[in-house]
Amino acid sequence: MLLNFESEKPIYLQLAEAIEDDILRGIFEEEQQIISTTEISVNFKINPATAGKGVNLLVDEGILYKKRGVGMFVSSGAKEKILTKRKERFYEDFIVRLLEEAEKLKIAKHEVINMIEGSNEK
Repeated sequence: MLLNFESEKPIYLQLAEAIEDDILRGIFEEEQQIISTTEISVNFKINPATAGKGVNLLVDEGILYKKRGVGMFVSSGAKEKILTKRKERFYEDFIVRLLEEAEKLKIAKHEVINMIEGSNEK
C-alpha cells in the first residue's frame, strides 16, 4: 500500500483505493480481516481520523464491514463490486472523454479502435 502525500487526491481516497487494490490483488480475501485503522495511521504516519474516513468510505460502499469489537472485514462480493465500480469509472473518465475528443478531431470510431489496437493506419 502506497500513499502519495504530494498528490492533489485526498489521503483518505488514496487509502480507500489502496485497500481496494489489495482486495483486487488477493492480499485481502473476502471475509478476511484487514489491518486496523490504528495500524494504518501508525504505519503511514497519518491522522487516525483520516484512516477512519478512508475505511468508512469502503464500509459505506459495502466493500468492508465492521464487526464490533473485532475489526474490519472484506465483504462477500467485494471484489466484484470494486471491478464494477472501476469499470464504470473507467468508462466515464476515459472512454467518454476519448470519444468526445475523437469527435472534435474528426477521428472515426474505427480509427480510434485501430489506434488502440496499435495499428495507426489512416
